[in-house]
Amino acid sequence: MKKVFTLFALLLCIFLSSCTKKQAVNIAGSTTILPIISIAADEFRKNNPEINIVVNEGGSGVGVNQLGQGQVDIGMVSRDITQEEINTYPNVQFNSISIGKDAVVPVISSEIYNSGLTTLSLEDIAKIYRGEVRNWKELGGPDKEILVIDKEPSRGTRHVFMEIVLGDKEAVAAGTDLVLGSNNEEQTAIVQSDAAIGMLSNAWLNEDVKGLNIIMKDGIILEPSLKNIIDNKFPITRDLLIVTNGKPSGAVKSFIEYLLSSEGQKIVEEAGYVRIN
Repeated sequence: MKKVFTLFALLLCIFLSSCTKKQAVNIAGSTTILPIISIAADEFRKNNPEINIVVNEGGSGVGVNQLGQGQVDIGMVSRDITQEEINTYPNVQFNSISIGKDAVVPVISSEIYNSGLTTLSLEDIAKIYRGEVRNWKELGGPDKEILVIDKEPSRGTRHVFMEIVLGDKEAVAAGTDLVLGSNNEEQTAIVQSDAAIGMLSNAWLNEDVKGLNIIMKDGIILEPSLKNIIDNKFPITRDLLIVTNGKPSGAVKSFIEYLLSSEGQKIVEEAGYVRIN
């Protein structure tokens, strides 16, 4: 009788454990989108304790590849999916959902900005990245050698920036002095330098990392402001995407619906990006 009771208790324990096991939603990818998803995941868990959301960074390319390999349920991607990626994973139905909008901003050290150099053309920036301009004085700034910061090739921010500035999302930037990964790494490097240029999401600007105004060919000067992003006027804008394999369902669908809700879109806005509605 004691053995029967022990077996029953063991089976009951296994049953209860399986009933209380959390559903997992694994997410990885763009460091641009990471702040939104991290905050949203924390808020979502409060009302959905049965769903465990695990979020990791790595860049847009990592998000696409891990989704393609079945390692995650959602990829965070701050650029369009490439045809090469589609060809690499023919069995994956990439389903991209925009959760917000952003601008990729050419950024400089505050020392350069405060010297009076606040505006450049896209061609000026291209010359810097091609290595044709090496000192800020050539562009009307102080006599300081430019520290040119590029991003890793897999980063979505780089794809968008290079496509507009150099005409090819995979362009080689011959003038590069330093290659970094995440927005946080690049922001820190620009703060620590007094003569740097780089590329960052609009949400990562601060008093020490200044966004350049862009002078267009018609003479109009465009600031990297939220209004210009909303109006699609700033020349380097993009959608912030979460990508699934096919139509989402279950816990993944529930989390995406939360991101698109008024509460989720408020998080997008508070993170410094533009809501989609």
